[in-house]
Formats: sequence, C-alpha cells, structure tokens
Amino acid sequence: MNRLIAAGLMFGNLIEISSPALVERYNRALKHLTGKTTKLTDFHIDISGYSPEIGDELGDPIYLNPNGANRQFILLTTSQKTAPLLNMKFSTSRGILMQFIEANEAQLFALTARDAVCGELQGSVYEVSAPARLLEMKQVTVEADTIGGHVADAERLAGQINRFRQEPDGWRDDVLIAEMIALARKTGDVTRVPISLPAMTFQQPNFWTSHFGGIYVFQDVAFPGVIASLPRESLGAMPISPVMDMTRRNQIAEWLDRNGLVEPIVQARGLDAAAVLRQKMDFILVEAAEALGLEIGDARRTELRKIAYRLGDALPDEFLGLASLLRWVEGQGPWPRITSEHACYFYTLRAAPGKDRDLVNMLLSELAPMDVRQMFITHKELFYAHYARWSERKRQWVAGFLEREYKVDAQGARAALFGPEPSMDARDRPAPRPARDVGPVVGPWGASGGRR
Repeated sequence: MNRLIAAGLMFGNLIEISSPALVERYNRALKHLTGKTTKLTDFHIDISGYSPEIGDELGDPIYLNPNGANRQFILLTTSQKTAPLLNMKFSTSRGILMQFIEANEAQLFALTARDAVCGELQGSVYEVSAPARLLEMKQVTVEADTIGGHVADAERLAGQINRFRQEPDGWRDDVLIAEMIALARKTGDVTRVPISLPAMTFQQPNFWTSHFGGIYVFQDVAFPGVIASLPRESLGAMPISPVMDMTRRNQIAEWLDRNGLVEPIVQARGLDAAAVLRQKMDFILVEAAEALGLEIGDARRTELRKIAYRLGDALPDEFLGLASLLRWVEGQGPWPRITSEHACYFYTLRAAPGKDRDLVNMLLSELAPMDVRQMFITHKELFYAHYARWSERKRQWVAGFLEREYKVDAQGARAALFGPEPSMDARDRPAPRPARDVGPVVGPWGASGGRR
C-alpha cells in the first residue's frame, strides 16, 4: 500500500496533529473514551479523530469503534470536516459527522479553541450480533461535549441564571451565587456568548455496512430489499424481502429498475458516454492481460489495442458487449441487445440522480469490479481489498492511472462520471417504477429496437 500512500491515494487529506497542545488534548480525549493514551508526538487524524498511526501503535484499528455499531469521535478542529473516514463500518457515518460539524461549526470552533470535543454516533442498537439487527438501525443520534464538560456546564449555568432571575430571593441565595460564579469561570458569560451543542438525529434507512461480509440495506424505497456480498443463506432470517446476494444478477437488476435507482450511461445527461465506455473497456483489457500474464507496457490505449488484437475471440464478454454499445453510440452499429444476463450489463449503468446516488454507485462497483476507477471513487474499502491481491504490475498501472487521470481533478471527475452531488431533500429522489412482470431477464437494452 506504500505506493498508494505516496501518491496520496490512501490516507489522503488527513489532518496533521503535531502541536504539543493538540497532542495533549487528544490524549485527554483518548483517555476519556478508551482509557488509553498515545506516546506519539505527531500523527494524522480523519474526520472522526481516528489516527492510523495510533491504531498501529495500539494494535487496534477500531479503537474508536470497539463494537462496530456506535462510532466515537474526537474533534480537535473544524477542519476535520474535509477529511475522509477510515475503517468505515457504515456508509452514512462520514456524511453524518460532516453535517454535524457544519451545522455547529461556530460553536465547535469556539469549543475546540479551549478543549477537545468528544462524542458518539449513537445508533438504536448497541451491537450487531445478527444481520437482522442491522434493520433496526434506522437513525443515528450525535451527542458531544468537551472533555471538561463545557456544554453541560453552560446548560447548567443558564438554568441557574434563570432561577436567580425568577426567584424573588435569588439574590440572597449565597450557595446559588457561588455555584454560578464557579461555573462562569469555566464557561464565560453565557448570557452574552451562549454555548450550545444540541443532540442531532439523522435518519439512515438506506446504507451499506461492512458487517457480515458487506450488506446493502434499502428500506426507504418503494420496494425495500437487502443485498449481501456473501451468500444470502448466511444471513439467516431477515425481516425484509427480497434478500439477494451478488450472484442474483437478474433479480438485482429487476429490483434496481423497479425502484428507479439506475440509468443507462448512454442516456445520462451531460455524460460523455463514448469516453466512459472506452475507459471501461481499457480497464477490462488490463484485467484480461493480467489474467493471461500478458505484458501491458505502459498500458496506453495503443498498447491495449494490441492486446485486444492478440486476444481475438478470447476477448472477455464484458469487453465485447461494451464495444457493441460504443459502436451504437458512435453511429457505427445497430442498437445492441444487452440484458441483465450479459456479463457487461452492470458496466452500462450508473446511479440515477437522488439522495441514494452514492450508495447505488457503491453497489454497482461490486457488480462491475473491473472498473477500477469507479471502485476507487465509490467503494475504497473494496478497492483496497482488491489492490492487495493484484500483481505488482497491475498495482503500478492502476496507481499511476488514478494519480494521473483522477487525482488531478477528483471533484471534476466525480461530477463528470456521476453527475452533480445529490440533494438531501427526499423530493429529489427519482420516482419508482410500478411493479410489473418482467420475467427473469431485464435491462434497458432489450425493449428497444433502435435509437432512443
């Protein structure tokens, strides 16, 4: 992984902590949450305050998330909102933390100027011993305070001030006045500079979790469902139907279509479909060359074209399907009939606009794993797992491609491939399609005989 780290493709955008004051605050927070401390004098943290260096030091990569269900966090600066989330257990966690920081940025800026802020993403369950428990995690509440309890003290002081003002003999209550003075020394004048950090609750009916091999839960759609990376039988009884695994390609395709969650890339607004198809075909050729032990040189398109000639009728079905679609896009061939039974089917789709866009693209990256660019952008945990199994030759090429073609304009690349960032407004969700008898095979290609 050192190549990815050096290229800024792993552990990128982490926040450096090297100030003795911040290190001391972090240690106080770490002691408060876990009972442990670090001896490191400089390290990096993600949006939740997790540090990979401290994880290595403690031999515990989940020291801020011991049960895997209710992630704890340490905020030293509001700049953490731009950092990634490492060791992600739930796909919603980073978005929730970012919204919490942005909604309370002024208060957090003031609080972190004097102390570390600690908190927890509290789900509705405390452990996930069985897959069925995941469906009970429909919301997450974020509560936080400084190590010194400034928020709680400010609330207590505000209550005492109200009591002092309302009680006729409040000015004679020496005990009350003494308590107010003591609290004010810690909080400052809360009548002029209020301190408030209210608990915030976020809904998460649709999410991915790394538990049980990786599971996608969709409850807030017209036709709910669960999709697992492992065989569906391994999940046991689930209080939702259908329950699918990645081998149920036709069923997943029909379910995605019924819920209006995907769109063909050739129909996506503002997308250069031909360029995207060519790049996907390049990725597939690299994988084919890797499997056969063929030299790919610098894997430029001219080199990959030579590999395609060498493979001839041994070209992967994924490549041939996308090639037929590219010919149609460029006006050089008929409309191809590509159904969900075709190996290239999920390579021809992207998530439809809506609040679940990123989650659906994450799912598609598992169903179309040779598209390494989409996998890196939408599902880094899966990408790093695949990267660890690749040959040194493929690792070098993929890292070089991402550094050269993606990292220089990551935001622009995301927008070009997947469209604008989704709105949090549920009204932006695409309308689901009515249930219908589609048979065992579905797809955007089989129902039409010509251009759309």
